[in-house]
Amino acid sequence: MLKHATVPLERAWNSWSDRPGEMVFLPLGVRVTPVLYSSRLRRCSRLEPRHDVMRLGRHTLDGSEIAFEAELAGTTVAFSTTKPDPFAFRGSWAGTSAEWGLRFWVSLAISTEEGTEVSYDPARGVALVQMGDRFVAVVTAEAPVQVTGHASVDALCADFETHGYFHRDSRSTAAPVLALRFNLEMTRQGAYAAAVADSAALAIAGARAALAVPIGTTAPKFEAANTAPPIAPGGEAAEALEAVRDIVGWNTIWDGVNNRPYTAVTRIWNLGTWAVWHNDQTYAALLAGVFDATLARENLAVTLAAATPQGNFACIATSRDTWVDRSQPPLGSLIAWQLYLRSGERSILEQSYPAMARNQRWWRQMRDPEDSGLISCGSSDVGEALYKGTAFGARNETGMDNSATHDEAVYDPATRSLSTWDLGLNCVVALDAEMLALMAGALGLTKEAEAFAADAARHRALIGTELWDDSRKIFANRQRRGGFVRSLSPTSFYPLLCGAASADQSAHLLRHLADPARFAGDWTLPNATRDDPAFADNVYWRGRIWPNVNYLVWLGLRRGGFAAEASHLATQSLKLFFKSWRGSRIAAENYNASTGEAMDQGDTDPFYIWAGLLPLMAVCEVVDFDPWRGLTLRNSGAAAQVGPILSPYGPLEVTARDGSLSAALNGRAALTLEFVGVMHDVTLRPDRFTATLCPVTTAGRLTLHGAATDAPLLATLNGKAIRAAPVPGGFAFEIPKTAAESRLDVMFS
Repeated sequence: MLKHATVPLERAWNSWSDRPGEMVFLPLGVRVTPVLYSSRLRRCSRLEPRHDVMRLGRHTLDGSEIAFEAELAGTTVAFSTTKPDPFAFRGSWAGTSAEWGLRFWVSLAISTEEGTEVSYDPARGVALVQMGDRFVAVVTAEAPVQVTGHASVDALCADFETHGYFHRDSRSTAAPVLALRFNLEMTRQGAYAAAVADSAALAIAGARAALAVPIGTTAPKFEAANTAPPIAPGGEAAEALEAVRDIVGWNTIWDGVNNRPYTAVTRIWNLGTWAVWHNDQTYAALLAGVFDATLARENLAVTLAAATPQGNFACIATSRDTWVDRSQPPLGSLIAWQLYLRSGERSILEQSYPAMARNQRWWRQMRDPEDSGLISCGSSDVGEALYKGTAFGARNETGMDNSATHDEAVYDPATRSLSTWDLGLNCVVALDAEMLALMAGALGLTKEAEAFAADAARHRALIGTELWDDSRKIFANRQRRGGFVRSLSPTSFYPLLCGAASADQSAHLLRHLADPARFAGDWTLPNATRDDPAFADNVYWRGRIWPNVNYLVWLGLRRGGFAAEASHLATQSLKLFFKSWRGSRIAAENYNASTGEAMDQGDTDPFYIWAGLLPLMAVCEVVDFDPWRGLTLRNSGAAAQVGPILSPYGPLEVTARDGSLSAALNGRAALTLEFVGVMHDVTLRPDRFTATLCPVTTAGRLTLHGAATDAPLLATLNGKAIRAAPVPGGFAFEIPKTAAESRLDVMFS
């Protein structure tokens, strides 16, 4: 009987548990767990990041390539695994010992979720477990020094820590947990493999075949149709994309309570057996969707599962508490729309729209106590959550819990809301209405699309007038019955994101963005202006840099047409990310805005999901699925390589070198840009190519490859016929330099 039958085959063997080094065959619940023991410290390590020193390396989403280092008592052991096929994996370790290797032990603990007995055959050197009609075999390149039996992995560690490495009384050939023990004196480098089959003989043969595969060998591709293949090497953009993948890969785990896979905020925090923050989970869906539509949809499902009967999404839901009295900024519709553009899968909209539409209506019904059309944070009288009915609980709805922008807000028990209109929250609610209008339109819900579009327009107008502080020439939080609050944050730029800022207001915003006394500097964007006393606190939202905020401001700058400023922010964000990622492999929850350091204070998680938004911006500077402009390719003239990534047309890879940019689909050349410029709304169908070009800063040629006919049926630029010049394997078109939008349309018969 299968324990978990809904996980895609290519992901069945993976690092599913809260021990990153543990490989789990999820359908059967079989686990292979590396365990370290140091005699010098008389301490056992289960390789748990909360307690042990680990450096998380590469991690593909399907688990076909995983690498990490663990350190105990100064000894470092590097592990890596590959999967030659979906039912087998090969692992290896290499140790650098700081104590006598005879006294430092590497053990492989084999167990099952149900506690099924595992047996060991010394003659054949095979550990075997039977689960119903299936067998899992584990073999090693060298024979273990000894094999011991235990009730659990914790009992194995207790045996080491109580009796040391010379103890023999726990030797066994059958137990719920069998430990294959090696020491670094005799086996400084080791290898092992596991395989699943429907007979013992086939499982053993599969494990031995996997063991024979060299550890560096590329595994055969067995990805699902909607999964992009492994990432190709090449430059900072490729490094950025690999970082996004590794952050998603390591944080994707199995929620055994709710029987579902999901990408956690972090696999390092100890927040119970499972934990979901609404915003964080939507970002996890966005980041997963760069590569894999299935994993993105799974993360959206986790987000949607937190919908309440009242209409909102719970702010957080964990095994310990659920905050149904409050929510978080409704960014899910933005991300669902982006995932639809990336995948072309209408089912993502069908999955998301109903609950997200209810949530939008909840915000307007429950968080506008004076019927002003603007939103205040609150805490409804439902549930029994911590901080319910308090100012802190209400502030949670912004996602910026201790921000100085809340310092002047007062909680009103009568309305169960704060006294202020929160700028960032209002901008996101307005954006949510706009995205829901797009989703409804794509689903054919015309009346709902019109209603949400009207809500978005009214909300934008109110933001533009009521939340604009004309004395300071900036957007800010405001008391519902009074003036503007003093403190500012990067949410002052969110009106660009929702389209609420006028041209004049936008010009003032750019001046604030460039002001070193406020937001500019070597490390940006601080979540309290540098001239605010709160900036010196350097605690959480008081002065530190947050990746999710940088991403939303970058997206707003893109929407506003401020390409140079957006590119500068993307470059700064990547520099900030690489400072801790390169070498230390830290993907931080937040960063110091003065030094760029990640771990300079204790309220920062070192491997947080939304850290991936920092390198994502660099990727999107080359190729993006813009919420308003669709598939976008940017040739800046600089070298870059991105992909393969998910696209509606198949795995997409983009390479820029020597001034030109090329895109390939499914490994085949699709187009080449030999001009510096941007193409929006790109459609790449076998019968048609369309794009909006703006701007084109140097004239040049666009080549379409792989045309199926001798000549295009029709080619027009701004409605006027243009010449298609035949070239080997396709057609070329001359593109003139222009700052205005140009529409290119090519049809093939």
